[in-house]
Amino acid sequence: MRERAPAKVNLCLLVGPLRPDGRHELVSVMAPVTLFDELEMRDAQRDEVICPGVEGPNLAAAALAAFRRATGWEGPGQRVEIAKRIPVAAGLAGGSADAAAVLRLCSRRSGLGDPDALRAIAAGLGSDVPALVEPRTVLVRGGGERVEPILLDPFAVVVVPSHTRLSTAAVYAEADRLGSTRSALGALDPLAHVGINDLQDAAISLEPSIAPTLAAVRESGAEHAMVCGSGPTVIGLFASEPDALRAQARLRDGGREAVAAVPYED
Repeated sequence: MRERAPAKVNLCLLVGPLRPDGRHELVSVMAPVTLFDELEMRDAQRDEVICPGVEGPNLAAAALAAFRRATGWEGPGQRVEIAKRIPVAAGLAGGSADAAAVLRLCSRRSGLGDPDALRAIAAGLGSDVPALVEPRTVLVRGGGERVEPILLDPFAVVVVPSHTRLSTAAVYAEADRLGSTRSALGALDPLAHVGINDLQDAAISLEPSIAPTLAAVRESGAEHAMVCGSGPTVIGLFASEPDALRAQARLRDGGREAVAAVPYED
């Protein structure tokens, strides 16, 4: 069985206080886009996740194990191979997208687990995973576990990756140190905060090369230029795909990697 795992972009990311469970309160609009990993799952002697270029623990493997624990599925071992196209440690939720895709594959393979059950499993894996169980544009609250669909006007993005990596935990810690998180989120309207990322200053503090990239994306014509998630990827928001493609060309002419994308539709 095969499955796509689309990257996500945050159109806004508002970060509140630290919770007792170690996560921060969030308000975010997240959209999957047409930049994705591809997964293949097949029966094997034992559970195994193969992801070339990614070292250490893999969230996709954790998702497979969590699905078995939560559902009691005792089916045959599963070998998952990931063709990685989403940059790693880039703020695009590539690992979370892969984990969500594994949950979908396991559900199809076993016949167990509806979307609500999968989101409950996903909540134990990371704050971005529940929003990616059903790839669609969503409003995310709480520690990532409260997810609801949201309709937006058409838009496009240009994604400008970095050759550096940032640890999500390190960026949140730096945001706390800088005091750039909010004491409370209250009833903030996320659509009134499109283009705002409360982690941006922290990401720039840890990786100063982000600042000139933001300037280049603004100069390319973006309506908003912002760090995506915990960075170091920078995105530009545009009203249409042709606008994004023109900006992509300008950025590439200036020597920067850039990928134009639109909201992902399964």
